[in-house]
Formats: sequence, structure tokens, C-alpha cells
Amino acid sequence: MSRPGRLIVLVGTGTEVGKTWCACRLLSYARSQGLRVAARKPAQSFQPGEGPTDAELLAAASGELAETVCPPHRWYPVAMAPPMAADVLGQAPLAIDELISELTWPADVDLGLIETAGGVRSPLTHDADNVELVRHLSPDRVLLVADAGLGTLNSVRLCLDALAPANVSVLLNRFDPASDLHRRNREWLARYDGIDALTQPEDLLRRETEPDRPSRG
Repeated sequence: MSRPGRLIVLVGTGTEVGKTWCACRLLSYARSQGLRVAARKPAQSFQPGEGPTDAELLAAASGELAETVCPPHRWYPVAMAPPMAADVLGQAPLAIDELISELTWPADVDLGLIETAGGVRSPLTHDADNVELVRHLSPDRVLLVADAGLGTLNSVRLCLDALAPANVSVLLNRFDPASDLHRRNREWLARYDGIDALTQPEDLLRRETEPDRPSRG
């Protein structure tokens, strides 16, 4: 399998934390910096009629076709985890080896981004979750997207434990600097866990050029 110059896997502490929005922001910023990008969504499930799918949004941000971002046979129009959606639709079970074999890249990609489905431990296939995908791919960086409000500390810590020893950066999405809770969550992660959490997706690439960054910052 060909591999981009830099491979990032984007995961979330749960559903609805804004993974796709963050992925699109990151892709758009990378393109604005002159990088050649590609996005992949190994499998996606969705509620029909509720707007563009994740693959369509990622494709708009990366300049690709949605069918390139996610193969059409991996589109599951049922709002459940992909393997559960496949079961509901009467389709064949999903296997992690098959999904990984379908992750192909153009030869000249500087930045490849893979967005997972659901939370870190959500099943991606019948035999693996998103943690297993990360372990199989050994990406250069994992971006963990978390909500900035109540429950942040617990969810971030649990996800970091599950993802270890991957090279993980934490992004507190929808961070409001005027919110006392949001500020305290970020300060707590820095003080007690040594995590300098990001608050904007673009900061990930900005920090990639800075030396001596902690792997869990």
C-alpha cells in the first residue's frame, strides 16, 4: 500500500464531537499552505436525507470525489455503526483487513487524512474498532477530537489510554475562551496530564513544524 508523506488518523471521544468539521478545516488549511492532500473514510453510515455525508464533505475539502474518499460499497444508509448498519441492510460482514486494503493513495500526496466513524472504541468492522485501525496503520499522528465541556477530562483520559502508544494530539473542539469550564479543562489537562491541547484544527500542522513537542500534546 502506498503511503502519504504524512499520515494522520482523526478519531473522536464519541459521536457528534465535530470530527468531520475538524477534518475539513485541517484539509483546507493544508491546501492553503500548498500541500497536496487526500482524505479517506474507510466506511460511513448515515441517515439518508440529512444533508451531505462525511465523505462528501471531506471530498469538498480535499478536492477529490466522494467515491474516492469512501468506496461506494462502504456507504451504509443506516444511522448505526458501520458493521451494525451492514447487518441491518443484509450485507456481508466487514473485516478490518479488507478496509485497510481499500485505503489507496495517489503517489504524490503530502498529507493523507483518515477520518474514523464514531468514538475511539466504536466498532468499525465486525472484527475491529477504531483503536485496531490505528494499530494496523501506525500513523505519524493521531488527532483526538473531544468536546470542551462537561466530561472532557474523563473521555480524553480513557481514549488516550486506549490509543497508547500512538502519537496523539488532543483537540478541544468548540472551545470557548470565555467559558470558565473550558479554560479549566484545558488547564487541568496541561497541569496534571502534560497535554497542551489544541483549540483549532489548523494548530496541528503549525505545531508539526515546531521541535520538541510532547507526543501527547
